[in-house]
Amino acid sequence: MIRLTLYTTLGCHLCQQLEGLLARLCREPVALERVEISEDDALMARYGVRIPVLADGEGHELDRGFEPERLAAWLEARGWRDDDAWQQLQLSGEGMDSEARAAVTRNGRRYLG
Repeated sequence: MIRLTLYTTLGCHLCQQLEGLLARLCREPVALERVEISEDDALMARYGVRIPVLADGEGHELDRGFEPERLAAWLEARGWRDDDAWQQLQLSGEGMDSEARAAVTRNGRRYLG
C-alpha cells in the first residue's frame, strides 16, 4: 500500500481532481492522509497558494499534481505508476486539457481564467 499525504482545504476542486487521477494512475492501493491547511497558520503560509500538494513518506512533494503529466511522472519516478492506465488516459485525452490549466494566481489566491 502506498501512503501519501495530501495538503488540502475544504472545497478544493483541484484536490478532488488530483485524488481522482491518483486513484486511476497508481498501480497499488493508496492510503491518503488529508491535512486541512486552513486551521494552521504555518501550513497556510507554506501551502496556501500551492495546494493541492502531495507528499510521499520521505517528504518529497508534488505541486500541481492535478496536471496528469506531472502526477504520472512523479508516480513513475517512485515505481508506482500503472503504465496501462496512463496510456489509456493519454489516448482518451480525458483530464488532459482541464480547466485547471487556466488557473492563475494573484495576490496569493488561485482564480480560474
